[in-house]
Amino acid sequence: MSDSKRAGEPFASSKAPARANGSETIRPFTIHVPEADVEDLKTRISTWREPDQVPDIGWAQGTELEELRQLMRHWRDDFDWRRQEAAWNAYPHYHADIGGETIHFIHARAAVPSGKTIMLTHGWPGSVFEFARLLPLLTDPIAHGGTKEDAFDVVIPSMPGYGFSSRPSRRGLNLFAIAEIWAELMQRLGYERYLAQGGDLGAGVTTCLAQSHPDRLAGMHLNFIPGTYAPPHRAGPDGDLTAEERAFLERKARWADLEGAYGHIQGTRPQTLAYGLTDSPVGLAAWMIEKFRDWSDCDGNLANATFSRDDILANISLYWLTRTVASSMRLYWETRARPLAFAPGTVIDAPLAVALFPRELPMPPRSWVERVFRDVRRWTAMPRGGHFGALEQPALLAQDLRDFARDLKFS
Repeated sequence: MSDSKRAGEPFASSKAPARANGSETIRPFTIHVPEADVEDLKTRISTWREPDQVPDIGWAQGTELEELRQLMRHWRDDFDWRRQEAAWNAYPHYHADIGGETIHFIHARAAVPSGKTIMLTHGWPGSVFEFARLLPLLTDPIAHGGTKEDAFDVVIPSMPGYGFSSRPSRRGLNLFAIAEIWAELMQRLGYERYLAQGGDLGAGVTTCLAQSHPDRLAGMHLNFIPGTYAPPHRAGPDGDLTAEERAFLERKARWADLEGAYGHIQGTRPQTLAYGLTDSPVGLAAWMIEKFRDWSDCDGNLANATFSRDDILANISLYWLTRTVASSMRLYWETRARPLAFAPGTVIDAPLAVALFPRELPMPPRSWVERVFRDVRRWTAMPRGGHFGALEQPALLAQDLRDFARDLKFS
């Protein structure tokens, strides 16, 4: 890929525009990475220089050396990117030019029309690949234990700077700006009301969308409450937090101290880190698999995870082959510059459902959330799963979405 090109351009299909809106177009898109890029990846994996490691220290100082060796051997010798491409190209992909950015998205129609639409938004170090198992459960519920009334049209965009969306060349593409792009995208697709779901940074975008376009959302579903939320502005009649809320802040502070270095670096010096991660696929993998291990429900052993090594490598490969790790990390810098916080008097009216997976990062109690969200309709404690809910437990997430959507008004 030429450094002068934006991510996604070398992969564009030559098909004619699918839809036009004035001078703007929505274009069909086919994933196809140049073979030279795939071979270059394998070459780089074959020639990496290993660091030393203190014997028997495991993961205590970061990604464990022997586990990384095994994963790199699999990436080089057994992982099949073309197989991943073929699987994902079975779904309809598009590009749309909105707000100076080229946005990649999947738009899959319900097998049986029900009048319901859902938008799914990923975070970091995730991607649209996270939703591989969830997508068919939503579009074709009859084949997966649901009813025709549970069917959704599904829209899954890649965030600006991620995957096959363009890499922003200007400052200001924060959570609020992305929410405006999402609102425009859904309007162009003809959806006036829809359910929005998100985790990680995607939960932040979903929340901004609910705040700025409450009339568009039939409801919002979150499996994470973004850590950038300021303490709630309505903390009881005397302004004090409850004991449960204080305990949450203590947990969050402990987690930030032990686990939050990545976020601080990406929020303050993402460009410095980007040189190493853009030049070394092994460095990129080491940076990301630590998060999949620590944040998933696998008891500290990726062999116990409900997702496979190929699932992890497909996601990491997407960042590598599109050269988007730098632009993806910059969203942390943008979020730090304009965090998601609620001013006194802020109320969000959109119906809210929260899915609490047991191995999720620190989550606030319901009382904290209800200080801002007026209509918390579901608060579901999941029996298993972690930060990557759609990837780890798609059936549980799909059922929670179905149950929530049945009482929402989509028109």
